[in-house]
Amino acid sequence: MGISNTNQETRDRGTRMSKYLTFNLGDEVYGLEILRVREIIGLMDITKVPRMPNFVRGVINLRGKVIPVVDLRLKFGMDAAEDTKETCIIVVDLDDMLMGIVVDCVSEVLDIDEQDIDEAPEFGVSVSTDFILGMGKARDKVIILLDISKVLTTGEIAMLAKQNK
Repeated sequence: MGISNTNQETRDRGTRMSKYLTFNLGDEVYGLEILRVREIIGLMDITKVPRMPNFVRGVINLRGKVIPVVDLRLKFGMDAAEDTKETCIIVVDLDDMLMGIVVDCVSEVLDIDEQDIDEAPEFGVSVSTDFILGMGKARDKVIILLDISKVLTTGEIAMLAKQNK
């Protein structure tokens, strides 16, 4: 019995696999498209910037580049949590700027079949789910797949970009 070629099997079935970096916020598992992730760094000193929304922790100096850092728990309306040794910053590429997002812990990189991703559920007119790419199913879990470029509104990104200059 030989080693199977996963890529060939995937092509034969007509499905597409995508890679997602998974992380936790509380008990929930989220995923980001791996192509958006620049790097994962441990928590470091974050310089607070006055008059920012509460979900903006401040900025960091990453190898000479100033990057805004957003606490994803606070952005999603969750309770703040104490930082632990597992708390880290995922540096993501938002096309024209880098941004750090603080998460409780990073889990793993998962391949998720296109067929295992459902559309974001509808919660009514007053609740926007534009920032959710879909609901991935892997290992008996539901993973909320984020479109990180839509987690922040256009105005919030413009404000952070202005502060970043």
